[in-house]
Amino acid sequence: MNNAVNDGVWSGNWVAERLGVGLRGDDGVGGEELRAMLGLALRRNPKRAHLLVSHVLGKHVPQTPSVVYGHGVRLGRRVHALLGAREAARAVVLGYAETATGLGHAVADGLGTAPYLHSTRRPVAGVAPAGGFEEAHSHATSHLLLPSDPALLAGDGPLVLVDDEFSTGNTVLNTIRDLHARHPRARYAVVALVDMRSARDVRRLEEFAAEIGARVDLVAAASGTVLLPEGVLEKGQELVARYEAEAGGGPDAVARARAAEPRPAPPRAPGTVDLGWPAGLPDGGRHGFTPAHRARLEAALPAMAGRIADALPAGARDVLVLGSEELMYAPLRLAGELERTRDGAVRFSTTTRSPVLAVDDPGYAIRSRIVFPAHDDPADGPGERYAYNVAGGGFDAVVAVVDSAGDTPALHAPDGLLARLAEQVPHVLLAVVPSYVPAPPHAPERPAMLPEPLRGPAFSSYPPEEVGWLLQDLSDVTLEAPTEEREEAIQRGGAHYAESLPVEYQPSAQYQELFHAALDTSAARIARAVGVVTDTVLGERSPRPVLVSLARAGTPVGVLMRRWAHFRHGLELPHYAVSIVRGRGIDATALRWLAAHHDPRDVVFVDGWTGKGAITRELAQAIEEFERAEGVSGFDPEIAVLADPGSCVRTYGTREDFLIPSACLNSTVSGLISRTVLRADLVGPDDFHGAKFYRELADADVSVAFLDAVEARFPEVADGVAEAVKELLAEDRTPTWAGWRAVERISEEYGIHDVNLVKPGVGETTRVLLRRVPWKILAHKGAGADLDHVRLLAEQRGVPVEEVDELPYTCVGLIHPRYTRGAIGADGRAVNG
Repeated sequence: MNNAVNDGVWSGNWVAERLGVGLRGDDGVGGEELRAMLGLALRRNPKRAHLLVSHVLGKHVPQTPSVVYGHGVRLGRRVHALLGAREAARAVVLGYAETATGLGHAVADGLGTAPYLHSTRRPVAGVAPAGGFEEAHSHATSHLLLPSDPALLAGDGPLVLVDDEFSTGNTVLNTIRDLHARHPRARYAVVALVDMRSARDVRRLEEFAAEIGARVDLVAAASGTVLLPEGVLEKGQELVARYEAEAGGGPDAVARARAAEPRPAPPRAPGTVDLGWPAGLPDGGRHGFTPAHRARLEAALPAMAGRIADALPAGARDVLVLGSEELMYAPLRLAGELERTRDGAVRFSTTTRSPVLAVDDPGYAIRSRIVFPAHDDPADGPGERYAYNVAGGGFDAVVAVVDSAGDTPALHAPDGLLARLAEQVPHVLLAVVPSYVPAPPHAPERPAMLPEPLRGPAFSSYPPEEVGWLLQDLSDVTLEAPTEEREEAIQRGGAHYAESLPVEYQPSAQYQELFHAALDTSAARIARAVGVVTDTVLGERSPRPVLVSLARAGTPVGVLMRRWAHFRHGLELPHYAVSIVRGRGIDATALRWLAAHHDPRDVVFVDGWTGKGAITRELAQAIEEFERAEGVSGFDPEIAVLADPGSCVRTYGTREDFLIPSACLNSTVSGLISRTVLRADLVGPDDFHGAKFYRELADADVSVAFLDAVEARFPEVADGVAEAVKELLAEDRTPTWAGWRAVERISEEYGIHDVNLVKPGVGETTRVLLRRVPWKILAHKGAGADLDHVRLLAEQRGVPVEEVDELPYTCVGLIHPRYTRGAIGADGRAVNG
């Protein structure tokens, strides 16, 4: 089923007979050269019904690696002969994603001395695009050019553009138009396996070349035209819809005869192999690949292929090496080395995002299809991906080669690529190539040693294994200021709230009783939310997350998530606390420490709750700025929270606005740690942000007691958590930012005109009463015991509580909008009016 001819039948007959589509080769109608290279299939694509399926590209049809690589190398040698040695030495090769990334590499290898770059649909933080263009007939059109060295495309030597086929020439026109406007050059060479342009399209390219004053040559292995009868697009779409419906169950229920053959035993768990990929060697041409890179790769190929061969089962005679979308060249070269050194057949193909109808017929080019979700967090969102002609291919083993950006929970999920392969092939082996991210061109100098995390009992009352604080200890510095002085300075713009600390609130006996009563009432509710958010993180974000809580409200939640992971799954998750400051961003030194010690893609930021979503937005902006400045990528700014009443995030335990008892207190429920401090005279550019450890408050400390009380309820909520997570993962959790809109409305209605002075939700309202100068409290009419502590604090501070009918939160705290010291009396109570 993997060759141009199946049982003596050309693999384009099925489409030709039903739609009248034909191929006319330059060697005659239906030329044998074209038939040997191409079959036909139908696309689930509104732009073009048919697909020319190459038998020698290594994308949709498994093929011998030496055949795939050989076609590209021979084309490269023809380009060398065309340009001559002198011009070939100045050439740069540019390949097109996703289908021609490997072909372009091979062409560059054939040229011998040319550096290579391929377009990509994967944005990379910290790498500025050097160009971009559109592909008119593709299902996913936008291409980015992301060379680590912008000078790669800035020269005036020949530019060699490589694609698998040229059907109209539009993609080439778009590319040359974009690049020629930036860096004009005198010569272009266009390379393809097949040139299928019409005479009109040929003339159009010639006219364009004359218009820009450049020479454009074309080199192809075969050429001809596609014969398309009138109405073929509509007929093709109708045929696809009808055939999928007849197959039963829609587009995934195809090729049943080959894809659903019974297996003699349940699928085995995929194995893994460590390739020993050379450090710093690019995984491909996304950011540029030089002849020196190729030499390093070729020197390492025998050992890497040997590790794969050793990991394959002894009886595996027919092996498929399966690349992943744009990652074609590295898997192809590994497959070629396996072909050269081991007995048995080796084939090569690649997964793709291109949707194609599969029909199990010898006269059709795509005879089976494996469908699985995208697993590399694509910029255009989730979607289906495909592996064609693998099911029913008779393979004893498949070696799936992905880059580390694609080694995600989605890859390993029950419906992921590895599981789908294991349903069809006896043995599946995973090999991961490190995703290459270029270093920033002018990386700032940093100290050789970053500070180490602080841990209890020297810093905080938490046990040392519960959390590492990426902070510096400022316990010996006097930072506290009276609340009224801080508020006046903040509102007048003379100081930032993170430059000082409020005097720690000392709760009365009555208030402490309220805390313990609230904890007794809500411990199970909190335990359930902890379980839901933790299992959502494990299921969606990473099987090995690194929890990073936003100090300090997020830290008790991070500790509880760590405890749940151990209770439910036996996992020992690392947990750190970092500082983030509104208007100043996240601690960049802490991010550098995390990137140096963990994979940024495993980092999950944790907070207690969302209010209006200011910190959510702050974190997203700060991560973007950090990655752009530092050249480090992979951090996901999506926060995981216990409660998301503001509908600001996708990862949460609940969206109800209820009392989380840890919000009732300050340091005495947060390991005796103050809120974080960022002041230029105390925190240098390479220091962690600061905080204080209030050892003197140890007698009032309930930090560990709070954690223990919630953890004690884990067993009783475990079954409910499992069901809740299942329901949650099936829901649409897209943030609506309803909280932000409500805050904007309240700000205007109450004449405040500053959203930073509106603090929505029980947790934020409590903070207003404990730390700021409150003006009034808005309470949802009928709110019950969740607001007992708020009412008590409001009474103590002389703040009115106004009941409101239409309020998306249980309560909202309003900071005094025009604060001066005259707004607060000598007794510390607010003066209203």
